[in-house]
Amino acid sequence: MSVELIVLDDEREAARAAGEILSDAARHGGHIALSGGSTPQHAYEAAAELEPSWGKAELWWGDERCVPPDDERSNFRLAERSLIERLTEPPRAIHRVKGEAEPDDAAAAYSAELRDVRFAVNLLGLGPDGHTASLFPNSPALDETERLAVAADPGLDPRVTRVTLTPPALCNAELVLFLVAGEVKAEAAARAFAGPESRTTPASMIRAQGGLTVAILDRAAAALLPA
Repeated sequence: MSVELIVLDDEREAARAAGEILSDAARHGGHIALSGGSTPQHAYEAAAELEPSWGKAELWWGDERCVPPDDERSNFRLAERSLIERLTEPPRAIHRVKGEAEPDDAAAAYSAELRDVRFAVNLLGLGPDGHTASLFPNSPALDETERLAVAADPGLDPRVTRVTLTPPALCNAELVLFLVAGEVKAEAAARAFAGPESRTTPASMIRAQGGLTVAILDRAAAALLPA
């Protein structure tokens, strides 16, 4: 499936554009899946500024490190600090991965909670190795067809196990929205958005089923994409 590419001048502009999409989704209500990272952080700050009332929305996470929610490595903590605490009206529900639990137990509970959920927006990042969420190259989780969340290998950080949504959950969205910034992501972006589907580039395998897939990139990240 094709990906709509939006290329903006720099990381701040890209994050702002993603924030506009998130704020619009919050305004209309529905399920919104978030990710971690510095670029999404700026998107969350923009989204809270643009729409401070999120009472119609429910929040989820595409992946999480198996750490307590107040740990600085937690994707939940990042969103809490940069989005949730800035709102005048909190989300209708916040569906946090229980990172403090045993990874398999946390994944099983999240998988059960996700049944019958379709995301209005699923915000994803892209790693320099082509991973997205915590689906790393050649991960066994790429073959999952039944479970919606699984415990994942730690990828580039061997100290922390993770829980990740699987392709059936990540693709079950009206809009799959990739947000990518930085020269270090350029080669992975070319493979993910202009190359063939490949297990060595997990992001190439995540496309919205029955919806749209959009990638917002800054010029540095888009440098190797076809003109």
